[in-house]
Amino acid sequence: MTPLLRRLGLRVRRARLERRLSLRLLATRSGLSTRFLTELEAGRANISVDRLAGLATALGLSAGSVLLDAERARPDAAPERIALLGLRGAGKTAIGRRLATRLGVPFFELDGLVEEAAGLSLADVFRVHGEDYYRRLEADALRRWLAEHERGVLATGGGIVGNDDAFRMLREHTTTVWVRARPEDHWNRVVRQGDRRPMAGRPAAQEELRRILESRRPLYARARFQIDTSGLDVAECVRRLVRQLRGDERGRRTRREAS
Repeated sequence: MTPLLRRLGLRVRRARLERRLSLRLLATRSGLSTRFLTELEAGRANISVDRLAGLATALGLSAGSVLLDAERARPDAAPERIALLGLRGAGKTAIGRRLATRLGVPFFELDGLVEEAAGLSLADVFRVHGEDYYRRLEADALRRWLAEHERGVLATGGGIVGNDDAFRMLREHTTTVWVRARPEDHWNRVVRQGDRRPMAGRPAAQEELRRILESRRPLYARARFQIDTSGLDVAECVRRLVRQLRGDERGRRTRREAS
C-alpha cells in the first residue's frame, strides 16, 4: 500500500459518502465489484486508468480531478495511526485519550465501533451471537476505521491479538504499542473501576487472568513498542510513549533521506 493509493482510496470514499452512495450502488454504476471498491477505498487496490475513469464518471467527477486531489492531499502522507494493545486494566483508554490529545489526533475505542456496527452491547453480542461473530465484527470495524482515518489513536480489545485478520491489519497499517502491567495491577485497576465481572462466580478468576496474560504475552510482544504502566501515572506513561514514537519517526525519516 503506497501513500498515493491510500490517499486515492480516501478520496473515493469521501466522494461516495458525500453522494450518499452505498458500495453496492457505486459498484453497479461503475461496473466494479463491491470487493474491489472495498480494497480500493482501503488503499490496497491499484486501479487501472480505464477503471478509474469509469469510477470517476459514476461519482460525477473526472479521473484527472480525483487523481489530482489524491496527489495534493497531505504531502507527509505517512499515516499517524497508533493502536494500543493489552489486557483490560492496562490503562489503554486513559493513556489513549491523553496521548491523542498530546498528538492532536482523535481517539477511538474499537469495542465502541463494534457496538455501533452491531447495534448491541458487547455483552449482548457475545451472549446472542458468540465470540466468532464478535471477531468478525471486530475485523470489519477495524477495516472501516483504517479506510476512514489516516490519523488517530485506537484502543483495542484485549483479545484482538488472537484475531489473525485484525492483528495482521494492525501490524501492517498502524504503529502498535503493548500497554503492559503486572497481573495484580490489571486486577486492582479493574476492581477500582467498579467492574465486578472478573470475579462473579469465579473464585479462581485472578489466577485465570495470569494464565491469559501469559498465553498472550508472545503475541503482545510483537507490537512495535511497549510501555510498562506499573508504578507510573498516566501523564508519565504518555511522556515516555511520545518519546518512543517521536524517536522512531526521526529514525525512519533519517533512513529515508539516507537511501
